[in-house]
Amino acid sequence: MSRYPAPDINDLPEDIKARVLEVQEKAGFVPNVFLALARRPAEWRAFFAYHDALMTPETVGRTSGLTKGEREMIVTATSAANQCLYCVVAHGAILRIYEKKPLVADQVAINHRKADISPRQRAMLDFAMKVCQQSHAIEDADIDALHAHGFTDEDAWDIAAITAFFGLSNRMASFSGMMPNPEFYLMGRQPKPR
Repeated sequence: MSRYPAPDINDLPEDIKARVLEVQEKAGFVPNVFLALARRPAEWRAFFAYHDALMTPETVGRTSGLTKGEREMIVTATSAANQCLYCVVAHGAILRIYEKKPLVADQVAINHRKADISPRQRAMLDFAMKVCQQSHAIEDADIDALHAHGFTDEDAWDIAAITAFFGLSNRMASFSGMMPNPEFYLMGRQPKPR
């Protein structure tokens, strides 16, 4: 799974163990990131608190102008730019499910400008990629380009914060040798059997 041995689930602090078991119940498996980061409980708590505030803002009493699928698009595209195998595969799977498009994650990861996405989403990813690769060069014109597609200043903050947070996540996953769970590779590629 990674260069650092993951702790046994039964040895985790109770709050972390409960969250891991909740995720396992919902997904049918434990995504490797949950155990890999649990070796340092304080960092795990901080990481997932910020993750949840960005990716499920309603859990902290906030709304976002970005859909769940758009948030995952940002993660998938910028994680590809950062060459993070774990996050491209894991978040690409979630993106396919949210968007109900089996091809979109691969397209966004390789070249969002040719992906089957809306012009609004393309503008969002253009901005996210600039934050990812040239944050020092962001200027008012970049925000104006988002405004032209109906994004607010708060949406721009969300796009930048998701990009920046997953920059950290990408680097930790890559440095530690974290590998995607095999289950992620097939998720959202075929319709669920009825």
